[in-house]
Amino acid sequence: MADELVFYTNPMSRGRIARWMLEEVGQPYRAEILTYGGTMKSPDYLAINPMGKVPALVHGTTVVTEAAAICAYLADAFPEAGLAPAPGDRARGPYYRWLFFAAGPLEAAVTDRAMGVQVPPEQRRMVGYGSFDEVMAALEGALTPGPYLLGERFSAADVYVGAQIGFGLQFGSIPRRPVFEAYAARLQGRPAAQRAAALDDALMATPAP
Repeated sequence: MADELVFYTNPMSRGRIARWMLEEVGQPYRAEILTYGGTMKSPDYLAINPMGKVPALVHGTTVVTEAAAICAYLADAFPEAGLAPAPGDRARGPYYRWLFFAAGPLEAAVTDRAMGVQVPPEQRRMVGYGSFDEVMAALEGALTPGPYLLGERFSAADVYVGAQIGFGLQFGSIPRRPVFEAYAARLQGRPAAQRAAALDDALMATPAP
Protein backbone atom coordinates (compact mmCIF):
# COMPACT_ATOMS: atom_id res chain seq x y z
CA MET A 1 0.00 0.00 0.00
CA ALA A 2 1.35 3.42 -0.97
CA ASP A 3 2.15 5.94 1.74
CA GLU A 4 -0.72 8.33 2.42
CA LEU A 5 -0.38 11.99 1.50
CA VAL A 6 -1.65 14.24 4.29
CA PHE A 7 -1.91 17.93 3.49
CA TYR A 8 -2.13 20.53 6.28
CA THR A 9 -3.51 23.85 5.13
CA ASN A 10 -5.85 26.78 5.52
CA PRO A 11 -7.75 28.18 2.53
CA MET A 12 -6.47 31.68 3.32
CA SER A 13 -2.80 30.79 3.11
CA ARG A 14 0.02 29.72 0.81
CA GLY A 15 -1.54 26.32 1.18
CA ARG A 16 -3.52 27.24 -1.93
CA ILE A 17 -0.29 26.82 -3.91
CA ALA A 18 0.34 23.34 -2.54
CA ARG A 19 -3.31 22.38 -3.09
CA TRP A 20 -2.97 23.34 -6.77
CA MET A 21 0.19 21.25 -7.03
CA LEU A 22 -1.54 18.27 -5.44
CA GLU A 23 -4.35 18.57 -7.97
CA GLU A 24 -1.83 18.70 -10.81
CA VAL A 25 -0.13 15.54 -9.50
CA GLY A 26 -3.46 13.76 -9.39
CA GLN A 27 -2.71 11.47 -6.44
CA PRO A 28 -5.24 10.97 -3.63
CA TYR A 29 -4.57 13.02 -0.51
CA ARG A 30 -6.22 13.86 2.78
CA ALA A 31 -6.54 17.53 3.72
CA GLU A 32 -6.40 18.66 7.33
CA ILE A 33 -7.69 22.22 7.75
CA LEU A 34 -5.95 24.14 10.52
CA THR A 35 -6.94 27.43 12.15
CA TYR A 36 -4.78 30.48 12.77
CA GLY A 37 -3.92 30.89 16.42
CA GLY A 38 -5.59 27.54 17.14
CA THR A 39 -4.69 24.15 15.69
CA MET A 40 -1.70 25.63 13.83
CA LYS A 41 -0.07 26.18 17.21
CA SER A 42 -1.13 22.89 18.77
CA PRO A 43 1.58 20.56 20.09
CA ASP A 44 0.62 17.89 17.56
CA TYR A 45 1.07 20.23 14.61
CA LEU A 46 4.19 21.90 16.00
CA ALA A 47 5.75 18.43 15.99
CA ILE A 48 5.23 18.47 12.21
CA ASN A 49 6.13 22.10 11.57
CA PRO A 50 7.79 23.93 14.49
CA MET A 51 7.02 27.22 12.71
CA GLY A 52 3.32 26.65 13.31
CA LYS A 53 2.53 27.65 9.74
CA VAL A 54 0.92 26.02 6.72
CA PRO A 55 1.23 24.39 4.31
CA ALA A 56 2.87 21.17 5.34
CA LEU A 57 2.84 17.80 3.63
CA VAL A 58 3.34 14.43 5.28
CA HIS A 59 4.08 11.56 2.91
CA GLY A 60 4.54 8.41 4.95
CA THR A 61 7.42 9.33 7.27
CA THR A 62 8.55 12.30 5.17
CA VAL A 63 7.60 15.83 6.21
CA VAL A 64 7.89 18.73 3.77
CA THR A 65 7.11 22.36 4.58
CA GLU A 66 7.40 25.55 2.48
CA ALA A 67 5.20 25.79 -0.61
CA ALA A 68 8.06 25.80 -3.12
CA ALA A 69 9.63 22.73 -1.51
CA ILE A 70 6.28 20.93 -1.55
CA CYS A 71 5.91 21.66 -5.25
CA ALA A 72 9.42 20.37 -6.01
CA TYR A 73 8.98 17.31 -3.79
CA LEU A 74 5.69 16.26 -5.34
CA ALA A 75 7.06 16.66 -8.86
CA ASP A 76 9.93 14.30 -8.01
CA ALA A 77 7.87 11.88 -5.91
CA PHE A 78 5.39 11.37 -8.76
CA PRO A 79 7.41 11.67 -11.99
CA GLU A 80 4.58 10.13 -13.99
CA ALA A 81 2.78 13.48 -13.72
CA GLY A 82 5.53 15.05 -15.87
CA LEU A 83 5.85 18.18 -13.74
CA ALA A 84 9.65 18.40 -13.59
CA PRO A 85 12.53 17.66 -15.96
CA ALA A 86 14.23 14.40 -15.03
CA PRO A 87 17.50 14.50 -13.05
CA GLY A 88 20.31 14.98 -15.55
CA ASP A 89 18.09 16.85 -18.00
CA ARG A 90 19.61 20.27 -18.74
CA ALA A 91 16.12 21.79 -18.42
CA ARG A 92 16.47 21.07 -14.72
CA GLY A 93 18.67 24.19 -14.53
CA PRO A 94 16.06 26.80 -15.56
CA TYR A 95 13.42 24.82 -13.69
CA TYR A 96 15.33 25.21 -10.42
CA ARG A 97 16.36 28.75 -11.31
CA TRP A 98 12.87 30.18 -11.56
CA LEU A 99 11.39 28.07 -8.78
CA PHE A 100 13.97 29.39 -6.33
CA PHE A 101 13.88 32.89 -7.82
CA ALA A 102 10.19 33.09 -6.94
CA ALA A 103 10.76 31.65 -3.44
CA GLY A 104 13.65 34.04 -2.78
CA PRO A 105 14.09 37.37 -4.61
CA LEU A 106 10.51 37.65 -5.88
CA GLU A 107 8.75 36.98 -2.58
CA ALA A 108 11.20 39.12 -0.61
CA ALA A 109 10.91 42.05 -3.01
CA VAL A 110 7.10 41.91 -3.10
CA THR A 111 6.85 41.57 0.69
CA ASP A 112 9.21 44.46 1.37
CA ARG A 113 7.36 46.69 -1.05
CA ALA A 114 3.97 45.79 0.47
CA MET A 115 5.30 46.62 3.93
CA GLY A 116 6.77 49.93 2.81
CA VAL A 117 10.39 48.84 3.21
CA GLN A 118 12.64 51.04 1.08
CA VAL A 119 16.17 49.82 0.42
CA PRO A 120 18.54 52.74 -0.28
CA PRO A 121 20.44 52.32 -3.57
CA GLU A 122 23.77 52.15 -1.76
CA GLN A 123 22.52 49.16 0.29
CA ARG A 124 21.00 47.08 -2.52
CA ARG A 125 23.96 44.71 -2.43
CA MET A 126 22.82 43.68 1.06
CA VAL A 127 19.47 42.28 -0.13
CA GLY A 128 19.21 39.27 -2.39
CA TYR A 129 16.82 40.90 -4.81
CA GLY A 130 18.62 44.19 -5.44
CA SER A 131 15.55 46.27 -6.27
CA PHE A 132 11.87 45.65 -6.93
CA ASP A 133 12.17 46.97 -10.49
CA GLU A 134 15.06 44.62 -11.26
CA VAL A 135 13.06 41.66 -9.99
CA MET A 136 10.04 42.58 -12.12
CA ALA A 137 12.23 43.03 -15.19
CA ALA A 138 13.87 39.63 -14.66
CA LEU A 139 10.49 37.97 -14.18
CA GLU A 140 9.04 39.61 -17.27
CA GLY A 141 12.05 38.51 -19.29
CA ALA A 142 11.65 34.91 -18.14
CA LEU A 143 7.98 34.82 -19.12
CA THR A 144 8.14 36.72 -22.40
CA PRO A 145 9.13 33.78 -24.65
CA GLY A 146 6.24 31.74 -23.22
CA PRO A 147 3.97 30.06 -22.93
CA TYR A 148 5.63 28.63 -19.81
CA LEU A 149 8.92 29.05 -17.97
CA LEU A 150 10.33 26.03 -19.80
CA GLY A 151 8.88 27.01 -23.17
CA GLU A 152 6.12 24.64 -24.26
CA ARG A 153 6.49 22.52 -21.14
CA PHE A 154 4.38 23.24 -18.06
CA SER A 155 6.12 22.36 -14.78
CA ALA A 156 5.95 22.70 -11.01
CA ALA A 157 7.90 25.93 -11.39
CA ASP A 158 4.89 27.39 -13.20
CA VAL A 159 2.64 26.36 -10.30
CA TYR A 160 4.75 28.26 -7.80
CA VAL A 161 5.65 31.25 -9.97
CA GLY A 162 2.14 31.43 -11.38
CA ALA A 163 0.58 31.42 -7.92
CA GLN A 164 2.88 34.23 -6.81
CA ILE A 165 1.95 36.30 -9.84
CA GLY A 166 -1.74 35.50 -9.46
CA PHE A 167 -1.75 36.63 -5.82
CA GLY A 168 0.30 39.70 -6.69
CA LEU A 169 -2.08 40.79 -9.44
CA GLN A 170 -5.11 40.15 -7.23
CA PHE A 171 -3.80 42.21 -4.33
CA GLY A 172 -1.92 44.86 -6.32
CA SER A 173 1.56 43.89 -5.14
CA ILE A 174 2.74 43.03 -8.66
CA PRO A 175 2.27 45.50 -11.52
CA ARG A 176 -0.31 44.73 -14.17
CA ARG A 177 1.92 44.11 -17.14
CA PRO A 178 0.48 42.31 -20.20
CA VAL A 179 2.97 39.44 -19.90
CA PHE A 180 2.04 38.82 -16.27
CA GLU A 181 -1.70 39.02 -16.92
CA ALA A 182 -1.57 36.69 -19.92
CA TYR A 183 0.53 34.16 -18.01
CA ALA A 184 -1.77 34.23 -14.97
CA ALA A 185 -4.86 33.81 -17.14
CA ARG A 186 -3.27 30.88 -18.98
CA LEU A 187 -2.52 29.09 -15.72
CA GLN A 188 -5.85 29.87 -14.11
CA GLY A 189 -7.49 28.08 -17.03
CA ARG A 190 -5.88 24.76 -16.11
CA PRO A 191 -8.40 22.23 -14.79
CA ALA A 192 -6.22 21.41 -11.75
CA ALA A 193 -5.95 25.10 -10.83
CA GLN A 194 -9.71 25.46 -11.09
CA ARG A 195 -10.36 22.37 -8.97
CA ALA A 196 -7.96 23.56 -6.29
CA ALA A 197 -9.48 27.04 -6.22
CA ALA A 198 -13.00 25.62 -5.97
CA LEU A 199 -12.04 23.42 -3.01
CA ASP A 200 -10.40 26.27 -1.10
CA ASP A 201 -13.10 28.79 -1.97
CA ALA A 202 -15.73 26.38 -0.65
CA LEU A 203 -13.81 26.09 2.61
CA MET A 204 -13.65 29.86 2.90
CA ALA A 205 -17.41 30.03 2.53
CA THR A 206 -17.89 27.56 5.40
CA PRO A 207 -17.63 29.03 8.92
CA ALA A 208 -14.72 27.60 10.92
CA PRO A 209 -15.81 25.21 13.72
